[in-house]
Amino acid sequence: MGGSDKQVPDIKESLTDWFSGAKKVVVAGIGNPFRRDDNVGVEIVRNLQNKVSKSVYLIEAETIPESYMQQIVAFKPTHILLVDAGIINRKAGAATLADPAQLIRKTSISTHTLPLRIFCDYLTQTTQAKIALLIIQPMDTEFGEGLTQPLKQAVKNLTEFLEKILP
Repeated sequence: MGGSDKQVPDIKESLTDWFSGAKKVVVAGIGNPFRRDDNVGVEIVRNLQNKVSKSVYLIEAETIPESYMQQIVAFKPTHILLVDAGIINRKAGAATLADPAQLIRKTSISTHTLPLRIFCDYLTQTTQAKIALLIIQPMDTEFGEGLTQPLKQAVKNLTEFLEKILP
């Protein structure tokens, strides 16, 4: 298992590259608060509250990111980062940055009402913003509340890093 992680780009490097030139950023946390680690995206957004500039719009979208489309379009972002739990076949808490167009074609199961692919396509057309998914490997997505320890650590690490690199 250790060998496969070496080929995966470092998440900090990926995020730094992706955010280069960012002027106005939307960070939307997606997830179900009643499915343990599935809520990791929302937890990251909560932890960023009051720690970022006015050029960052934070959204706790939970399982209905589509209900925030008008606010996102009105904000006129240059970059939109969707943060969600997802199976990336790595250890719990590991993260990767993905292009929604490539990733969502492979997945048909979603906890979200409107498939993220349609949501991302709409935002790409209406905002011209760069869009990426920050996907974090969950350990437990069974019914229940609270993140597992590896995901709590991932939230802490990713929140601290995002605070440093967001405009």
